Amino acid sequence: MKRRELVERLEKSGCTLLRHGSRHDIYHNPSTGKSQPVPRHTEINEILAKKIIKDLTKEN
Repeated sequence: MKRRELVERLEKSGCTLLRHGSRHDIYHNPSTGKSQPVPRHTEINEILAKKIIKDLTKEN
């Protein structure tokens, strides 16, 4: 998955950019209170992308 697609999908689900790291950006979902690092690679492994989406959007 392209990084740009992942970021757009996260932002549509209510996530915001919390801060920039050296190799990752940290995205936070205010409704769930969870944060996840997103790598700065142009291509992100499909399994990792699905895990990031799942972790940031589930309500637990």
